[in-house]
Amino acid sequence: MIRFDVNSDLSDQETTLKQMMQEHTEMLAEAQAGEEKYKDSQDWLDTDIEAGEEQLLRIERKAQEIRRNADAFVLIGIGGSNNAARAVVEALKPLNGCEIIYAGNTLHPHEVEKMLQKLAGKDFYIDCIAKNFETLEPGAAFRVLRQYMDERYGDKAPERIIATGTPGSTLWQLCQEQGYDFFEFPVNVGGRYTAMTNVGLLPMAVAGVDVRALVKGAHDMQLQLHKEPAETNSAYRYACLRNLFYQNGYRVEMLSSFDPRFHYFYLWWRQLFAESEGKDNKGIFPVTGEFTEELHSIGQFIQDGSPIMFETFLDVLNEQDHVVIKPDSRKDYFDYLNGKDFAEINKAAFHATVKAHSEKLPVMTFTLDKLDAYHFGQLFYFFQFACYLSCKLMGVNPFDQPGVEAYKHWMFAALGKL
Repeated sequence: MIRFDVNSDLSDQETTLKQMMQEHTEMLAEAQAGEEKYKDSQDWLDTDIEAGEEQLLRIERKAQEIRRNADAFVLIGIGGSNNAARAVVEALKPLNGCEIIYAGNTLHPHEVEKMLQKLAGKDFYIDCIAKNFETLEPGAAFRVLRQYMDERYGDKAPERIIATGTPGSTLWQLCQEQGYDFFEFPVNVGGRYTAMTNVGLLPMAVAGVDVRALVKGAHDMQLQLHKEPAETNSAYRYACLRNLFYQNGYRVEMLSSFDPRFHYFYLWWRQLFAESEGKDNKGIFPVTGEFTEELHSIGQFIQDGSPIMFETFLDVLNEQDHVVIKPDSRKDYFDYLNGKDFAEINKAAFHATVKAHSEKLPVMTFTLDKLDAYHFGQLFYFFQFACYLSCKLMGVNPFDQPGVEAYKHWMFAALGKL
């Protein structure tokens, strides 16, 4: 399981924190039970709804077909439609699956051309993932790739095209007309909460990720967080701490790690909190720190800059890779590293950074036993549930995103849609 610790001395805030946690216990109970007012957004709360045995069997069968017939799989999607799958696939890099190529997450021609070049000489399938098929990036990429597949596979192209969308949508209608395989994008789950649904699980399974272990991790975390009372519930404590720091003037949260494998998980986490909390002129701005590299830049700001942020670390306890530095007869003044493993050196840098940063700003740490599918499932569910609670404490709707539509009017007008 994941362990949650507070590294900074918060003794002067402990009374206020306990009072906050006691005053809002009903919010935890509401979230654990699910709320009628959010029933159209909460099917992720119970992993059995969208990641039950029937769904997993269909995902596994399709993934086996794709791995048998293809070298690559193109995930067409943006934001919540690709972030969870990409976080896991790029971190774990399974050896027994298809190469995953990403499309529909940019409008820049260089990236579109580069994506098409990656497909040269490969057999592949594509999956267009879009809850609302009006989103420009996946819609444009899907058209380009359908045409590319028609040229490549002729009348066999529909056998290699999948769409994950809302039943009854224009994407669903296109699948009915053209004979594309269709997976449901859950109606009652917003994009940023879809890790444990067809949206995230099918691409992960195609890549060779053990999706059953992933779902098991999420389900175990669900059972833990739905059972634990307020005084011992780690997600509730984390949500209360975030809001306490926010009330004390900290407007930025930095998610940091010394493990580069979290790079794409950062994208998922940033979207989850930015899109959920950032409304009604409220919200904690989510940023990330990739260490040790950014210690030489962002680290300076943290130590001596404006006191605007608190920091949350992700730490992996048991490293799976080991490289030991051997003695060298040449005088380079690094003999103090002789016999030390890079894992040991990296961990020393982590502990030193936590100590230094915690003397300047509030610091918390989540510790995972190891980085695998099971623990990714734990992380996804924990942060989704904690984000839900944090939004409730802040007084904003955790599941809508009205501001996302603001730029689209002008963009569609410029492109001639309006």
